[in-house]
Amino acid sequence: MKLYVRAEIVKDEREKLDDIFDEVIYDPWTSDGKRFYEDEMAKVMEEINPDVLITELDQITEKVLSHSQNLKLIVDCRSTPENIDMDAVNKHRMPLIHTPARNAEAVAEMLVGSLVTYLRQIISSNQWVRDGEWQPGTTPYYIWKGHELYSKTVGFVGFGAVARRAAALLTPFGCKMMFYDPYVDQSSGDIKKTDLETIFSQADIVSIHLPVTADTTHMINMKYLSLMKKDTLFVNTSRAAVVDNDALYKVLSAKKIGGAIIDVLNTEPPKTKEDLKLALLDNVLCTPHIYGSTHEVVLHQSEIAVDAMQHFFKKDYANAKLMNPQIMDGVENGK
Repeated sequence: MKLYVRAEIVKDEREKLDDIFDEVIYDPWTSDGKRFYEDEMAKVMEEINPDVLITELDQITEKVLSHSQNLKLIVDCRSTPENIDMDAVNKHRMPLIHTPARNAEAVAEMLVGSLVTYLRQIISSNQWVRDGEWQPGTTPYYIWKGHELYSKTVGFVGFGAVARRAAALLTPFGCKMMFYDPYVDQSSGDIKKTDLETIFSQADIVSIHLPVTADTTHMINMKYLSLMKKDTLFVNTSRAAVVDNDALYKVLSAKKIGGAIIDVLNTEPPKTKEDLKLALLDNVLCTPHIYGSTHEVVLHQSEIAVDAMQHFFKKDYANAKLMNPQIMDGVENGK
């Protein structure tokens, strides 16, 4: 069998793949930072004609699958395969492995760090020192007096791997926590399940952790944003599409809420000043979609992906991290 690898996999895990495949073509997108879109990916897949593809960023569509005659398995090094057309994958009866929670630690750690950074005005006060503003007679102790995380109420919208890890990291700070997630049946220890209205009206910090689906697109709109208290901090480290960012801009620019921490924008990278309008507000801390970017994430995704593939080829589908396990009966029976 031939394996085509378009995601970064650490050397130790790549060596394990040599025991499974006769040929491994290692061409991660990180080598040149180039993502393959539909036409180029279809051309490459037709030329290489692999049995298995490991991807992360490349666009996998109906056209790509139609040009992949020998393909038997896709492995996507993402928690949610947003680069893949799931309808096309299921139509082609194509098993799809993903890597859940590969970046949960990275995102959760940066979330906690960003909360402290924002609440204690670290970036602004650092710039104040760099600009030479710390002069005799100034009183930085009073100018840059911030807020503690201690006793703050944090409301998570979505309570998957990232939110759960963030909650664990926030526990020693003495935070009170609650969450909304229709796919989580009950409260988790001291973290109570509640509704969106309660989270937006009562939390001191609202943190968004949602995938992009038809139901979640613009799910966070003015109806909920208008419920927040004047000093509430809004955080979105998931995807821009789940928030009505025009509505968010309105409440932030009018100082109706305390501020926002955002790692995602509607247009990435931003092309115009309009694309940057949220990031340019003085009560917003914006980073360039890097919450899940650590060297350790590559190790995590490598271990998860290779372990899942080993289970898959042993026909242990229950442990193969399949996004679409329901198709395996049909695949096994030649349907």
